Amino acid sequence: MVKIETQTRKWGNSIGIAIPKSAVESEGLHENQRVIIQIKKAVDITRLRGLVKFKKSTQKLKDEMRAGWE
Repeated sequence: MVKIETQTRKWGNSIGIAIPKSAVESEGLHENQRVIIQIKKAVDITRLRGLVKFKKSTQKLKDEMRAGWE
């Protein structure tokens, strides 16, 4: 099983997706072959801005994380 991210596109009166060539090759897919697709809507994390409050500034948090990696 391959996990891919793609965009939906208008296709006549429907919405379609394109399967990238790398996924087609790795799964050995062919034209007119039946497949099962699991659909999960991507979360737009930009809408979460401002919902999470930290006691420290983001710069202070970044500095502490960098210090831990040294």
